[in-house]
Amino acid sequence: MSAPKRKRGGQHVGGKKAKQLKMSAEGGNPPSETPQETTNVIIVPAPVSMGKWTNKERVLIFSSRGIDFRTRHLMQDLRSIMPHSKADTKMDRKDKLFVINEVCEIKNCNKCLFFEAKKKQDLYMWISNSPHGPSAKFLVQNIHTLAELKMTGNCLKGSRPLLSFDPKFDQEAHYALLKELFIQTFSTPRYHPKSQPFVDHVFTFTIADNRIWFRNYQIMEEDASLVEIGPRFVLNLIKIFQGSFGGPTLFENAGFKSPNMQRREIRLAAAARVREKQMVKELQKIKRDQAKPGISTDITDDVFDTPAEKKPVQIETEPAGAKVEKKKNKKVFKRTRKQMMSR
Repeated sequence: MSAPKRKRGGQHVGGKKAKQLKMSAEGGNPPSETPQETTNVIIVPAPVSMGKWTNKERVLIFSSRGIDFRTRHLMQDLRSIMPHSKADTKMDRKDKLFVINEVCEIKNCNKCLFFEAKKKQDLYMWISNSPHGPSAKFLVQNIHTLAELKMTGNCLKGSRPLLSFDPKFDQEAHYALLKELFIQTFSTPRYHPKSQPFVDHVFTFTIADNRIWFRNYQIMEEDASLVEIGPRFVLNLIKIFQGSFGGPTLFENAGFKSPNMQRREIRLAAAARVREKQMVKELQKIKRDQAKPGISTDITDDVFDTPAEKKPVQIETEPAGAKVEKKKNKKVFKRTRKQMMSR
């Protein structure tokens, strides 16, 4: 017969069994002399971390080349609060977006958060279900990282978050699709090896001004109040595609304006203000000229206008002579020297 497995802390090492504690009716340990008394059996469940990991959701978080430092810190913050995420090297801008599906397959990931930078000032984020879709493209605005916020809240690294959604997500079809995509991407799978068996922070997704506002709050143990930790950012929806990083368009935001159009409108508005100021100055000048009183002219003023005498034109036929330099009198210098010496 094989030797029995050793026990550690009242629990089998090889198995995942719960503990059984016998308590007497009075609440104390039952004495060994009276086993006939009625006892209450309290079953303590097995640790949460020893369950079976069935949901194998993995998220690949990486970016393209040309991102700034704030985007890099945002990616690091998302990786720290999402224990089921993976990282990869930056992708070249010349590569097509369909290559990301192959990268996800190599990394064994079925979800992807891809940050795409353009003109070193505009940031776009793709959320995709690889490789079959759907996928959504957002413009990321108002980014604040953990280092910038410096909030008083704190949470355990690797803990599982609660997801809180605005009621507007259930009112429209495209928001309902995004809600399911957010749930599968941001929720930490149960019994994940890198996760902790605690729930101490909340991810909130709120819809305001046709944008999705992301916030991260800690749940305080004392009074269950919320304290913001970070990071925070705003997602402006552009399009929802049927496939992963492409395919037929399921939804397009009609009220979206690209950052290039917004900057162009700002420049045109500034130029219009300058032209308006110039026109106002010209109108004021014309009004001042019209407001001057007219001076009456006298007919006899022309009597005193006498023409000037015409002088004959002299033409020099001979060239001008050379200038004769006068010789300096050396006696004058000798006299001045003697006077200086005598002094």
